[in-house]
Amino acid sequence: MGSSKILIVGVKIRHFFLILSLNFEFMTVKDILNCITEIAPLQWQESYDNAGLQVGDLNAEAHKALICLDITEEIVDEAIAKHCDLIISHHPLIFRGLKHLTPDTYIERTVMKAVKHDIAMISMHTNLDNSYLGVSRVLAEKLGLKDLHLLQPSIAEPEVCGAGMIGEFETPMEEIDFLELVAKTIDSHCLRHSALTGRKIQKVALCGGSGTPFMPDALRQKADAYLTADIKYHDFFVPEGNILLVDGGHFETEQFTKDLICELIRKKFPTFAAEIAETKTNSVHYFVNNK
Repeated sequence: MGSSKILIVGVKIRHFFLILSLNFEFMTVKDILNCITEIAPLQWQESYDNAGLQVGDLNAEAHKALICLDITEEIVDEAIAKHCDLIISHHPLIFRGLKHLTPDTYIERTVMKAVKHDIAMISMHTNLDNSYLGVSRVLAEKLGLKDLHLLQPSIAEPEVCGAGMIGEFETPMEEIDFLELVAKTIDSHCLRHSALTGRKIQKVALCGGSGTPFMPDALRQKADAYLTADIKYHDFFVPEGNILLVDGGHFETEQFTKDLICELIRKKFPTFAAEIAETKTNSVHYFVNNK
């Protein structure tokens, strides 16, 4: 192909993307951040956390956002391919201070690649975990639970801020049916759980992600089951037959956070381009022996 033809093709491609972009609204990174913090203020994050702006300039223009649970090099590659200049994640890429930026770790490589391609990063972590309208509520609604309340309300703002969620099914179900419902809802082929209690399941407590510290709250409120993730071996002894304890996996119980964030942005800014990442970032893999 001659140089003149290449130039014409290049102009047409740029013209196409210009026309396409006119259909979408341009916001600032700060606009998008504020949209999410309306239901999950940054002051609700835990002391150890690093929610908020991770990389970039709050005043920079944002034309398209890619939404994910975790930020990896592959996620940044997807953002580049899709012409996204903003990535919004649940889990922060940067938890601790970086002393240098080298290719030595995936965190540093990911940050370097994002900076090189002028891609900003926002993370909405425990502030979204602690929101009544956040991570656990979405999981509870996916399961079909009704009459939802925070499992461990905060002292300062007990109606809107706290950990976990508790609700009820309209009709009690057998424990096996409950486990099948959980597995189907979170698309899991493997659930860890405590010994079956022999009782039906109606009141369910849950916490997306690592929620073992809130198991006493589930027991105190006489939940029939408690669904969370990252449960240690000895913690499965704690229920003593009083509750069905279910570990659904960290990624699996938080995966709907992506839908929540995307819905918030599209509702606030209907013409802003936001989409959920196709790249799978679950770092845990399962081997299921069918023999």
